[in-house]
Amino acid sequence: MIEYAERMPPLDAEQMDEAQRAAAAELIAGPRKAVTGPFVALLRSPRLMQRLQKVGEYLRFESSLRPAISELATLVVARRWTQQFEWATHVPLALREGISRETIDALRDGRRPPSLSREEAVVYDFATELLEHRGVSDVTYDACKSLLGERDVIDLVGVLGYFTAISMVLNVAHAPAPSPQGVEPLPPLPR
Repeated sequence: MIEYAERMPPLDAEQMDEAQRAAAAELIAGPRKAVTGPFVALLRSPRLMQRLQKVGEYLRFESSLRPAISELATLVVARRWTQQFEWATHVPLALREGISRETIDALRDGRRPPSLSREEAVVYDFATELLEHRGVSDVTYDACKSLLGERDVIDLVGVLGYFTAISMVLNVAHAPAPSPQGVEPLPPLPR
């Protein structure tokens, strides 16, 4: 794993303007309880942070998707962007929600997991096709809609888009990743 100097380190309270202090206080009062990860960098634009974190709050804590499916989709995005913070944060959540270690290891290696449930396979195919081709075929869309329904399809697109935006922020900011026990960092994808 390549180490980079953090470009946007945490701001001290005295460095923040009033809008930043308000945005930080709002984030701390919500389910995240702290200004960490992407929100450290996003605090540079407090109004964007407030709006984006509300989208993330919905997708992480209130979405119509089953949590396991949401975590699988998040890991697909983290792998696509080689986003270490999101990978390290969401692998333990995915394991807790029942995503197998075999699936996580395959994702880490950039491979299609070999033993996916029907629902996991449909979500994996939808996510990888959308991220790779910036759209999905009728066959992929119909399979996902048939299994999950339109609301879940839209929430799945939301998860993929939100974590793509967050991965971009983290990659630009060179935000450091946590190092939870049992979570190997992502290697670069083969070219």
